[in-house]
Amino acid sequence: MDWADQALCRTQPDRMFVEGTAQNEAKALCLDCPVQLDCLAHALDHREEYGVWGAMTERERRALLRRRPTVTSWAEIFRTAHGDAPLISHPRSAGGR
Repeated sequence: MDWADQALCRTQPDRMFVEGTAQNEAKALCLDCPVQLDCLAHALDHREEYGVWGAMTERERRALLRRRPTVTSWAEIFRTAHGDAPLISHPRSAGGR
């Protein structure tokens, strides 16, 4: 199963492509999502320009990418940080946030 099939936003993906303070609500949904890191890794690795992905706005992702320009695979970094465990895990139980 693809990680996106397990995302909390899968039934209303438009909620994640908002502006202004509505982004805070989108980010809050991400914090309880079991695939938050998969989503964030996808957005960073594919340079998604719009929307909230993995609890980060486009502005936050751009800033992170500027700080770490040599990273070629965010998915690999997240896997390594989690002991090569699959990224599909609840962020709270994996020490996320």
